[in-house]
Amino acid sequence: MTTHVTEVPAAPSAQALAHFEAMLSFETDCWDVHESLRSGEPDFMLVDVRGPASFAEGHIAGAINIPHRSMTAERLAAYPQDRLFVVYCAGPHCNGANRAAIRLARLGRPVKMMIGGITGWRDEGFALTAGD
Repeated sequence: MTTHVTEVPAAPSAQALAHFEAMLSFETDCWDVHESLRSGEPDFMLVDVRGPASFAEGHIAGAINIPHRSMTAERLAAYPQDRLFVVYCAGPHCNGANRAAIRLARLGRPVKMMIGGITGWRDEGFALTAGD
């Protein structure tokens, strides 16, 4: 019997391995970001790419606010060229983090997206902080 799940066969294991390993070079998740921030010495810059008003209402402690539309070489000049940027937005319904990742990649900056955004962060039970 074939179901909706199996009507398209799974990829060969080697192909699946390459695919899922590659995904981790583009994405990270809320739990890994939280644990890295908790260490006190994160090896990345966490960037909330929403507008300033949304950032002020609530964001992840330790994040900086650079709305994706204002990501320019001049704005990023203060950060080392090889510094990893981890971007997030409101959540799965928002493509701001994708847009920010594109801008950063076009500027030659290393970037990963935190999947889930603020929605995923809250789903994990993690707190937000308010203010600038």
